[in-house]
Amino acid sequence: MDGGVHSDLSIASPAGPMWRMVVESPRITRLQGRIASASRLPHALRYLLSRTLSAASRLETSISISLSLRRFREYHFSVGEKVKYAILGGISLFSLFIMEVPCFPLKLSIPALYALAILLPITSQFFLPAGPIFCWLLFFYSSKFIPPDSRPHIWVSLLPTLETIWYGASISDILTRLGHPALDILAWIPYGVVHFVAPFVVAACLFIFAPPGSVKVFGTSFGFMNLIGVIIQIVFPCAPPWYELREGLTPANYSMKGSPAGLARIDELFGGHGYTLTFSNAPVPFGAFPSLHAGTATMEALFCSYFFPFYITLIKGKGGKGNSRWRGGRDIRIDVRFFYWLYAGWLYWCTMYLMHHYLIDLVAGGCLATICFFFFLTNDMRDAMEMGWKYRSSSPAPLSAAPSPLQPGSAFGVRNANANGQDPVGMPSISASDANREEHFALDSLDSAARFDGSGDSHDSADELQDGDGDRCAGQRSDGAARCENMQMEPLLGAARKGKGTSRPHSKLRDFAFSAGTDATGSGNQMMEGKPLLSRVMSASKTA
Repeated sequence: MDGGVHSDLSIASPAGPMWRMVVESPRITRLQGRIASASRLPHALRYLLSRTLSAASRLETSISISLSLRRFREYHFSVGEKVKYAILGGISLFSLFIMEVPCFPLKLSIPALYALAILLPITSQFFLPAGPIFCWLLFFYSSKFIPPDSRPHIWVSLLPTLETIWYGASISDILTRLGHPALDILAWIPYGVVHFVAPFVVAACLFIFAPPGSVKVFGTSFGFMNLIGVIIQIVFPCAPPWYELREGLTPANYSMKGSPAGLARIDELFGGHGYTLTFSNAPVPFGAFPSLHAGTATMEALFCSYFFPFYITLIKGKGGKGNSRWRGGRDIRIDVRFFYWLYAGWLYWCTMYLMHHYLIDLVAGGCLATICFFFFLTNDMRDAMEMGWKYRSSSPAPLSAAPSPLQPGSAFGVRNANANGQDPVGMPSISASDANREEHFALDSLDSAARFDGSGDSHDSADELQDGDGDRCAGQRSDGAARCENMQMEPLLGAARKGKGTSRPHSKLRDFAFSAGTDATGSGNQMMEGKPLLSRVMSASKTA
């Protein structure tokens, strides 16, 4: 996909990609030029505006329903996609069937409006990837209409007993004893405010700064995590800490209302009744296990840590003894991922302090979020981050042509292209020189984009390659491909056969295999000697 919020329906025709009608207006180009030349603006503001405009240029503005219908007819669903949409469709139909308010036939307007949203290309780029989230919200609301006779037994003493056995004490009970108005405000900010805003902020940051397609991964992971969590809460209902404090160990029933617990003090402090009304009429009052508050915070911390792992310089040094701003002479930096997990830990404490969850609930929510994150993380996202996504670029950076260190066969050069001469992620491609082969090779701007190897070093262009001994193979044009191959191919193949890179081929081996035979001019008439060379390298790595 070419955009972070694009749907997973992507087909192509000889006229070009039909699913992506990209906005590339001259107005946006002029705005980007003005921002780049506006030296008076702070660098951070120029960077933010430039990346925002670049991300906005990937949005689709078409309202042609016939275009969407043609895409659906020509799109071929994979097995995983069929299972995914079958699960979402089944849960949605069940939710609509048991829903009593709005009544039939008014409730049919819900699927009708959603169908209209995914038929309009301008809205489908948002609503189709957010399908798991809408399914979760629909199921969460409809769960209150499940007949009480059909619901399972409510566990009252199980969670506090397990917490005492596993952790030696009731951690949540200890935290609730330290009540104070200042702590109430400190707990209310993340639990009652930031929790509902943070997913939108994370999605916006992913769309602007992360590789294209990351928002879709976030929506799928976030939606299925909450959907699975609500299903567990309904199948395995457990009483939260506020029930133990209010009712003791009295058996619970589904006629009992929920409670705002510690948030009632916030209503009293501000003179309102918002949290009292919301939690008293909650569809799932006995949904303590797992904690979706903890799961959401963990999911956000995982995505931010994976896509935005950078440092913040606290004290700037001048790099020399006696000539530095502080005694050490080096910059003092802090990993920003510390703040991501600090927020997650802050919200963990809030859930127990406000008497909504036990510690075991937080552990279960965090584990559920971690499983969903790694399960739905796509190979394209892994490749983009492992190859060094350009955080500092003001335009959407292409993925590297080199294969993933963990998946040597995933290079764009060995992927089949679409009918319009582009590969599945929209990279420009050229045909192989062998007329008997119908494969296409997607080569990005190797002469201008820095490529990163596994050690963190970068190669500024495909014209220059340095092996472990310091030798260089420069100016790799068609007349020098054979010379470069004879000079360095055998040592590299020998290293691969000896086991150096059996599980993870060296990045310089990959770079050489792909750059040998590449026209450094980037004029489009690249030689394809790199294809058999790449095949030889990969086959040697697999047989080593």
